[in-house]
Amino acid sequence: MSAKSGKSGASGKSGELRVLGACPLDCPDTCSWVVTVEDGQAVRMRGNPDQPYTRGALCVKVNRYLEHTRADDRILYPLRRTGPKGSGRFERITWDEALDEIATRLRAIVDEHGGEAIWPYLGTGSLGYLQGCEGVAGRRFWNVLGAGKHSLNICSVAGSLGLARTQGTAGGMDPENFAQARLIILWGTNTLTSGHHLWKFIQDGRAAGAYVVAIDPIRTRTADQADEHLAIRPGTDAALALGLLNVVLAENAQDEEYLAQHTEGWAEFRAEIEEWPVERAAEVTGIPAEAVHSLGMRLARTRPTAIRATMGIQRHEGGGTAMRTIAAIPGVTGDWRHPGGGVAYSTTGHVRLNIDRRFDLLAGPVRTRFMTRLAADLDDVKCLWVYLANPVGSTSDSNRIRRKLLREDLFTVVMEQFPTDTVDYADVVLPATMQTEHMDLHAGYGHMYLMWNEPAVAPAGEALSTTETFRRLAAHMGMTEPSLYDSDLELAAELLSSGHPSLDGITLDRLRKEGWVRMSYPTPFAPFAEGFPTPSGRLRFPRRGKAYVPSLSARADPAGDKLTLITPASHTFLNTTFGNNPELLRRAKDPVVLVNPADAHARGLSTGQRVRVVNHNGYFLADVEVSDRVAKGVVASPKGRWPKHTIGGSNPNAVVDERDADMGRGAVYHDNLVELELEPLV
Repeated sequence: MSAKSGKSGASGKSGELRVLGACPLDCPDTCSWVVTVEDGQAVRMRGNPDQPYTRGALCVKVNRYLEHTRADDRILYPLRRTGPKGSGRFERITWDEALDEIATRLRAIVDEHGGEAIWPYLGTGSLGYLQGCEGVAGRRFWNVLGAGKHSLNICSVAGSLGLARTQGTAGGMDPENFAQARLIILWGTNTLTSGHHLWKFIQDGRAAGAYVVAIDPIRTRTADQADEHLAIRPGTDAALALGLLNVVLAENAQDEEYLAQHTEGWAEFRAEIEEWPVERAAEVTGIPAEAVHSLGMRLARTRPTAIRATMGIQRHEGGGTAMRTIAAIPGVTGDWRHPGGGVAYSTTGHVRLNIDRRFDLLAGPVRTRFMTRLAADLDDVKCLWVYLANPVGSTSDSNRIRRKLLREDLFTVVMEQFPTDTVDYADVVLPATMQTEHMDLHAGYGHMYLMWNEPAVAPAGEALSTTETFRRLAAHMGMTEPSLYDSDLELAAELLSSGHPSLDGITLDRLRKEGWVRMSYPTPFAPFAEGFPTPSGRLRFPRRGKAYVPSLSARADPAGDKLTLITPASHTFLNTTFGNNPELLRRAKDPVVLVNPADAHARGLSTGQRVRVVNHNGYFLADVEVSDRVAKGVVASPKGRWPKHTIGGSNPNAVVDERDADMGRGAVYHDNLVELELEPLV
């Protein structure tokens, strides 16, 4: 039996293969899929019905993945720029020509400026451990060359560090255990758009009597399905957590035994909680006091309580602290005792693969650059190498990035599948394989399974995988370090060689044969019932005065009179992946900005009018949709559009500041003040 026959062993009709794979995209669900291949062509794709988390369903975006691999605008051959930077004009060249030019330029840069003048800019276009960002694909090559390090801090770092400071790891609940919860709090997460497979387990919990609360500045499609929606002011989540815990204390519902055995700093944190009565929390968060009190009472009385908080909650100046304080809640209530209790942010902390980034190959220390500071830090860079990323479409302060990319002395190489806005600024473009064309190893950050992706078809055109591209470039440059030439199977075997108990019984042969394997954790899984992976073995509560860091918008506009822009995930695009798909573009229609009726009335705006969403960084155009789905003082416009496919040529990142969150220099996509101005009629 092989991965190409499926877990059941059935190979289908004569001449038909069923190939098991995994979705590579930046979503917690990392679905298992089955590709049907006939005569060397992938003809069907479906969610794997045998995989317990996927349960046969893919999302509206990935359902079109096979169509996407065959798109007319797919990049199939190496390209060299022929027009001005930004023009997107290229000529086809051979791989040898491309590698010759790249090798010559890289050697010259290293000789004249040192390796640190090279910035390998890696993104989350694939979460693979071989081809993608989770294993830091290409890092061995960059180390031998002496290139600078790259911090992939754009997505989840503030929240991950906040959790780690509290509980020793960002890993938390097994999301499948939401079926055992009796109070489910969906905090700053739109489950039905960004990770909809969790909803099945929420429904299971609901069927058993669970009450579901959505806390979100926007009344999302998930909030519509919840029993209750609390429209919180952006960036005030830690204040709400403190107010809820104040009610828990007032009811004497804290778990004193758990606090004594498994936490530290409780007396100091308790004093902090006592300074946050319901009325203060209500004033800061914009949630009515009676609603804060009601949820606090539910929290005090309901075990187990499960909290789902994902990456959007921490994209503001106080994001790390917000996650840290939310993570303190189950330490006070003792919910970590119970399967179905605790916080689920990311399961990546439970993935204990052997990820060796081979920094021993560096000749000496090198500078680390942060991907959220691309505009600020590009001036002394001589080569920008972009892969699995589309920074012109996805990164803060995009107008300034575009201006910096126009430098003629900046050698820009982009490995890509499609002609993104970033590709338009490249000197050399290298065609990249898609998931059905290469092998990879995955682990979802929203479940407890390892997944194997077997290539179903040959690469399109002359596309190469990430690993093969760097192997060929290393050979072209005459590099002799043996590890640069490890095959994908050798790399995968190394990943599985950590010896951690969670990998007991999981071999590469088994993973390839079965397609997916649950990591060796108990079922159900209560990770912190007996302690935490901190030096003391205890949960560490925030220090007094350090449990709430307001966002810029909350600090600069406490009354909510100005407009804070939220850029939620689109139901149609995944970050900027699929941003060029004609059918998904048709479904998405023109960009809109949701505006509360009170804010629209104050500005004389009505539905359908085209406005500039503007601040000191720039603007983007969108059509007004007056809606009570956003609270007063909040406007929302989904992320994910390619600037070149928008009205006006910009997306919401044109107005996002290049500032840091409080931990890990995380991004602040949900912490920007804007104004709305009518776009003049032409």
